[in-house]
Amino acid sequence: QVQLVESGGGLVQPGGSLGLSCAASVSISRLKSMGWYRQTFGDERQLVAVILGDSIVRYADSVKGRFTMSGDNAKNTMYLQMNNLKPEDTGVYYCYAVQLTASGNAEYWGLGTQVTVSS
Repeated sequence: QVQLVESGGGLVQPGGSLGLSCAASVSISRLKSMGWYRQTFGDERQLVAVILGDSIVRYADSVKGRFTMSGDNAKNTMYLQMNNLKPEDTGVYYCYAVQLTASGNAEYWGLGTQVTVSS
């Protein structure tokens, strides 16, 4: 069982920056993949950034060049640095992880943290 706890959301003006954190209850180096999704009211969750087994971070086209995902193995924490934020970045941001188990892949989600970009 993996627990994920997001933090760092809030209200920011367009063009501003915000950093999110996702603390995992296990070593993140042992996870098959981790990532960030966001969801706007009424829409499905959309991928923001994900890192797979090849250690390459993949970003949604809408956030490339503005968002950076990173991790700290010592702290079992993943981060999402968001710069030059736009109103369309508003949403609930969820941390996501996949753990390889004896019975297959197990997916885990955090409870989410709200990000609001507005003047």
